[in-house]
Formats: sequence, C-alpha cells, structure tokens
Amino acid sequence: MTPLPVLIVDDDDLMRAGLRAVLSSDDRLRVVGEAADGREAIATARRLAPRVVLMDVRMPDMDGIAATREIAGVAPEARVLMLTTFSDDDYVLGAIRAGASGFLLKRAQPEELIAAIHTIAAGESLLSPSVTNTVIHRLAREPEPDPTAGRRLRQLTPRERDVLLLIARGLTNSEIAASLQVEESTVKTHVKRILSKLNLRDRVQAVIFVYESGMVRAGEVKPQTR
Repeated sequence: MTPLPVLIVDDDDLMRAGLRAVLSSDDRLRVVGEAADGREAIATARRLAPRVVLMDVRMPDMDGIAATREIAGVAPEARVLMLTTFSDDDYVLGAIRAGASGFLLKRAQPEELIAAIHTIAAGESLLSPSVTNTVIHRLAREPEPDPTAGRRLRQLTPRERDVLLLIARGLTNSEIAASLQVEESTVKTHVKRILSKLNLRDRVQAVIFVYESGMVRAGEVKPQTR
C-alpha cells in the first residue's frame, strides 16, 4: 500500500522535527514536505498535493486558519488537521469554518496523532465530544446565515434530512442506523449523498450547515423517524 503523503506546517523547527519523528514510526505515512508559515504551506500543498496537512494555528505572516482556507482551493483533495496548544473555541470554530477536517491539541499522545491522521485521510472528521459541544453551542449563539441553504436543502429527500439532523447531534453511523432502524450501510449511502448534494467536505461541515441554515437552534434537533 502506498503511504499517505503528509505535509507538516509549523513555525517551530523543533516541533516539525518532533512531528516528523512521530510519523516515521508508521510505515503507512510519509512526510513529503514541511512549511514554516501559511504562505509557504499553500505553495507547498499546491506543488506536492498531500493527502493530510498537519497545520499549526498561530504562525507569523499568515496563520493556519487563513492558510487552510486557501489550501482548500489549491489542493482540494488535502484534508487539514489543525494542531494547537490552545483549546479556545474561537480557534476551533475559525478552523472548521475555514475547511479543517479535525482539531487536535499538541499535547496529544503520538498514537492519538497517528490515528487522527488516518481518520482524516479516510474522509472522516475529528473532533472530541467536548470540542464538538463547544462548536455547537457557539454556532447556536452566533450562526452565520447561509443564503444558499434553502436551495441546497431542497435537494435532500425527507430521510436524508433526518440523517443530517442526527449528524448534527453528533451521532455515529451505527447510532444513526439504530435510531432510524436501518442498516449501517444504508446510513453510509445517505451520508455520502448528503455531503455531495450540499457540497460539504465532511460531517463537521454538515453540523455547521445545519445551524447556519436555520434548520435548528440549540436544543431543537428532533428528527422524525419513518
């Protein structure tokens, strides 16, 4: 199996060296490049087309959130995993809105980091339950209305709307399947179609869409079953 290409972005030389050492312990991963700031990260991602980008949040010249937003355009197949020493919800929400697929604190254990990279590369999102709750509460308080939401929602079937609302509650595919009394494979198909129809990268963006579309507010996620 071809190793997953990973790009490391951090303005700290020692941190980049440490991350490279951790990733070298997994032969399923290959560090294809490094960058010390956001602008260099964009140029490197365009040139090397990494599958996963490990992105620091705070960097000089251009920070990780701004770089993530640009990378989504120049390397659309790349998935960004934000790494930071901060757990402030401003950083989390900014990173997710910019297109990041996950958020991990730098104090995470090496095995957690490696598992997170594989999760992101597989097309899943990565937020701890506490971070997810923080994001949801912040979105409920301060949503950014999406003027295209109504048109996009009309593309979904009633059952797809049900699944979308359950995603917004943070349920896994198996939990959604149990709730709707269907096979997990059916749920996976629904999720794939929802993301495609709404032009969303992953489940985290689906959560954001639910709140910013006005579908629900805090405490109002009550999907119907059929």
